[in-house]
Amino acid sequence: MLLTSFVQFQLQFGLKETKLKRLPGRKMQSPSSDSKKLRVEEALPSRVIHIRRLPTEAMDAEVIALGLPFGKVTNILTLRGKNQAFLEMGTEEAAITMVNYYNTVPPHVRNSPVYVQFSNHKELKTDAASQRTQAVLQAVSAVQPPGSEVQDVLAAASSPVLRIIIDNMFYPVTLDVLQQIFSKFGTVMKIITFTKNNQFQALLQYSDPVQAQHAKLALDGQNIYNSCCTLRIDFSKLVNLNVKYNNDKSRDYSRPELPAGDSRPTLDPSVAAALSKDSTPLLCKIPGALNPLSAAAAAAAAAGRVALPGQAGSGGVLLASNLNEEVRVYGDVQRVKILYNKKDSALIQMCDPSQAQLAMSHLNGQKMYGKIIRVTLSKHQSVALPRDGLDDQGLTKDFTNSSLHRFKKPGSKNFQNIFPPSATLHLSNVLQDVTEEDLRLLFSNTGGTVKAFKFFQDRKMALIQMSTVEEAIQALIDLHNYNMGANQHLRVSFSKSTI
Repeated sequence: MLLTSFVQFQLQFGLKETKLKRLPGRKMQSPSSDSKKLRVEEALPSRVIHIRRLPTEAMDAEVIALGLPFGKVTNILTLRGKNQAFLEMGTEEAAITMVNYYNTVPPHVRNSPVYVQFSNHKELKTDAASQRTQAVLQAVSAVQPPGSEVQDVLAAASSPVLRIIIDNMFYPVTLDVLQQIFSKFGTVMKIITFTKNNQFQALLQYSDPVQAQHAKLALDGQNIYNSCCTLRIDFSKLVNLNVKYNNDKSRDYSRPELPAGDSRPTLDPSVAAALSKDSTPLLCKIPGALNPLSAAAAAAAAAGRVALPGQAGSGGVLLASNLNEEVRVYGDVQRVKILYNKKDSALIQMCDPSQAQLAMSHLNGQKMYGKIIRVTLSKHQSVALPRDGLDDQGLTKDFTNSSLHRFKKPGSKNFQNIFPPSATLHLSNVLQDVTEEDLRLLFSNTGGTVKAFKFFQDRKMALIQMSTVEEAIQALIDLHNYNMGANQHLRVSFSKSTI
């Protein structure tokens, strides 16, 4: 429709005819010699467009959006006190097309008509103080490329609300995870999550449309977790979200006092206050996916099991009961201290808080030895070793320099293979002369039943499926780091695959 309109303008008026009509210094005067206020000096065609009668609340992004359908916008100067702006186009031809179009189809910004004409300036010269404006120009141009439909560009430029769809959602994505990711690009005001067409979706409102444009530009197509939970981001037609409740489905960060609704308990005031502040961003580097440990640990926020910044339990120490070797699957154990008065519980210090949160998220509530494993964050920031000469009956062990740590090598593939407990186990570092029968017998001796087995092509890795998750956990405890001979240790971890 827009291109058809352009053709009609060029046939009716012609670009060459437009240039001929505008002569230097020519003045248009009303028949009445007393009407000096109506005297207007017509400017020659120029790359610079003068825009008048802008609404007071109009933003730079909305002004830039007026020019994008006609070509590249190279600069902008806004005079807020006068409700005016100057827009510099990439070419004079694009500027002429824009003025001709808006002369017959008056543009509107925030439902108010604005007036467009050529400026006497041939170019805009702005100083270093306009860096923010240039950033806005770059963001809007990238999100809505030149040639986009006028209404689409205007809608995107004026909306601070993003519509987010999560594709390939292998891990749960929560409201808190989204807040931490998107707060990297501005102040997140409100979030509403919902499921539509069997897809997890969210509406997220920033305090400023420009922040929404930056977030879309940086995050659209990125993965929250490795190779899954892909963000698909568009602008919403809404300009404001109405949030009635603060709970795990919706939240207004500017109003922490809102009720929880739906019979959910209201947020504790200290928690609400913490949530109203910007959380530490999970994204360490943009563009790129989240750090796999930090991202997966964030999923624990769904159940409120992750400590808030500044709260007790934000260190890398876990308090665990009925927990053993399986904690190593989710990080490198540094120290373990069995409690003297409660020997079925222990303090476990992980390498960092992300690993502690990840272990807690995946292991809390799992069944082992007929009991439920309980894992929480400890108030302790570290596990202290016993003083020299003090016998603590061997209750404290230091594994800091262990050669069997899974995650000591930066960039290791182990970071990409962190999964919740499952009945299927991934085996690696298998000796070449070991057969399927050998491995089946080895894992059967842990007390479980092997249901299926599959070697990888190189026979250095394999998948083995136990009959239950509990049996798989027991097998991992017994056989991870099992010495297969020639000082070669078997590596066992949980797998997302089935056989």
